[in-house]
Amino acid sequence: MTETDRARTFPAEDASGRPSPHPDAATGTVDLRRVGAHPDFWYPVALSRSVRSKRVVATAFAGERIALYRGESGAVHALEDRCAHRQVPLSMGVVEGDTLRCCYHAWAYRGDGRISQIPYLSREDGRPPRGVRGYPVREAYGLVFVFPGDPDKAAGTALPELPAFGSPRYKTMTYSRTVRCHYSFMHENLLDMNHQFLHRGVVGKLHPELLEHRTDARSVEARYLFTHTGGKRNRGASLLAAEGVRGSDSSDVMTIRTSYPYQTLDLVPENAERPAFRLWAAYVPEDAEQRVCHTYGLLMIEKPRVPGALQLAWPFIRRFTERVFAEDRMAVEAEQRAWDEQGEDRNHEVFSLILDVREVLRTNGVPLRARAAACGTAQVCDGRASASGAHPAG
Repeated sequence: MTETDRARTFPAEDASGRPSPHPDAATGTVDLRRVGAHPDFWYPVALSRSVRSKRVVATAFAGERIALYRGESGAVHALEDRCAHRQVPLSMGVVEGDTLRCCYHAWAYRGDGRISQIPYLSREDGRPPRGVRGYPVREAYGLVFVFPGDPDKAAGTALPELPAFGSPRYKTMTYSRTVRCHYSFMHENLLDMNHQFLHRGVVGKLHPELLEHRTDARSVEARYLFTHTGGKRNRGASLLAAEGVRGSDSSDVMTIRTSYPYQTLDLVPENAERPAFRLWAAYVPEDAEQRVCHTYGLLMIEKPRVPGALQLAWPFIRRFTERVFAEDRMAVEAEQRAWDEQGEDRNHEVFSLILDVREVLRTNGVPLRARAAACGTAQVCDGRASASGAHPAG
């Protein structure tokens, strides 16, 4: 079955951005790189430590600019990054107590986006807008998550479960990097371990053997057997796989899973009881066309029995992982440039695992045109509350 045969068909859209009952007459399919990340999930948009008390941080999800701030109570709030008055970014504002005040005319906003004060407003002045959009926000795993979709679904949507995070058996290394590519390239890169030739300078010669893979409507999982067959292996790679403390050069079993919209990787050395490390990653689109994403990663590394050994190994592991990530980023950004130049996806994929993950990403994503056109889907577009009444006057 070819990539075109497996491609998902999205309905065409009418002028309002709503799906049309008729498919695209031209192709009947959609280019995966034109599929947006579905907003009805929790997405990390900042490191918790970067949102300091009484500070405002500018971030974004798929072209929606978001202002994060930590109030006096310690809670983080997420607001649409524009003042309803003159559209000046609220990320330029000042935190006072648990409110955020615009730097221009000092309009003040509560954490839910409702206006709490306009200092100079009089009875003769016009009726002010109700406020701006407020996003559901939660902190977990050292990250700030927002829910950019339907706020009514936020409470019933779980955060990702990371049992190794905070476990006394594991120590976590956190990553936060911008990558100039569509998020789907990142999913494909991690799942397709046949690209180890790219990393030959740091891992030597690795032979990945796909043991099995399975897929369902929301996920794809693959198990590989990794065998080191020669060449010089970076010291950080050996330490990360626990070879530096176990004194072995074993074969490793790696399990990688895309469970929409997140991705995980577990590496279990031969004869080990638990993973030597566990990776959780999220790829958060930044721009409206979703050709740039921000990668957040949590690498949870098993602590060896020798006290302090992991602390000594930490700089070597960090340098190794940064180098591997830099090589992967080089490749996926090159893929994105090719797509930009060609105006379409001309990939000729033959690996069934990657064809499966592409189908999962298509099926669970949203057409980019619908997101770009959809002021009507946001809570507030022109300073007034939407029909859902999500932001009543304060």
